[in-house]
Amino acid sequence: MTDDKIIDISESVVSLNVRLANLVIDCGEEIGKTMVPLNEVAALVLSNPHVSMTNAAMAGVAANGGIVVVSDSKFQPAGMLLPLDAHYTQGERFRKQAAIAQPVQKRLWQQIVRSKISAQAGVLNRLTGNDYGLQRLATCVASGDTGNHESQAAQRYWPQVFNNPHFRRNREADDQNRLLNYGYAVLRALTARAICSAGLHPALGVHHHNRYDPFALASDLMEPFRPLVDETVARIVFKEGEGVVLGKDVKRTIISSLTGLIEVEDESRSVFSVLAKSASSLASVYTGERKKLYLPEW
Repeated sequence: MTDDKIIDISESVVSLNVRLANLVIDCGEEIGKTMVPLNEVAALVLSNPHVSMTNAAMAGVAANGGIVVVSDSKFQPAGMLLPLDAHYTQGERFRKQAAIAQPVQKRLWQQIVRSKISAQAGVLNRLTGNDYGLQRLATCVASGDTGNHESQAAQRYWPQVFNNPHFRRNREADDQNRLLNYGYAVLRALTARAICSAGLHPALGVHHHNRYDPFALASDLMEPFRPLVDETVARIVFKEGEGVVLGKDVKRTIISSLTGLIEVEDESRSVFSVLAKSASSLASVYTGERKKLYLPEW
C-alpha cells in the first residue's frame, strides 16, 4: 500500500471537507485547495489548533479505513478516530482477544521485546558500526521480559543513537525528543489502523494496560518499529543539530521513513504492509490458528 498517504495539517489554517469521494483541503484564497482520494488517506494528523473539519470528512476518512489523529503542542496524540467495522469477524475476535491467557501474552511480549532490541542493534550498527551488545542482549529476553532487558537496552541505546552520553528519552523535553514524539505519533496511528484492519481492539494490550490508554495494543505492536523513527531523527539531528525546528521539511522526512519502502527479509515492502502482517498474525494467535507473532527480521 505504498500509495497510502499520511497528511499532516500543522502549518496552515485549513478547513477539511468532502467532495466526490475526495478529501478537500482548503487553505484559503491565497494557497487554494488540494484534493486527495479518501481511499488513499492512511492517516490525517491534525496539530494546528485552528483546523475545521466537517462530519462528512471525518466519516469519509474512517469509512475508508483511515485514521484521524489530533495532536497536542508536544506532538503527542491527544485523541484518535478509528474505523469501527474494518473486519467482518471483528466481534468474535474482540472476545477471543479479551480472553487470551496470560502465559500467551507473556510469550508475545517476549517476541516483541526481542524484535525491538534487535532493531535497535541494527540502528546502532548502521550509525556507529557497533551494536554495543544489543544483539546478544536480545537473545536473553525471557517470557514477559522478567529481566527487564528492554530497559537495559534503552540505557545502552539512547546515548549512542545521538552520540550524547546525557541524552534521555523524555517526551516533555524541547530537544530532539520533539521529533521523536512526532514520528511516534504517526507510527502509532499506522499501527492502530493495522490493528483495526485485523479485527482487533486497540485498547486490549499485550503488555501495556494503562487504564487511560485507549490504544494500548498499538503501543505494544509498534515497539519493534520505533527504531525506524529513531534512525531518521538521528540523521536529521546529525545534519541540522539538536535545536532543529520541527518544520514542514523535517516532518516530510520523518513521514517518508514510515511511508516509503523498507528492506525486510530481502524484500522491499511498505511499513504499513509489514504492520498489517504483524497485526493479522496476532489475530491468528488469539484465534488459535498460530503460535507465534510475525515480526520482521530487520
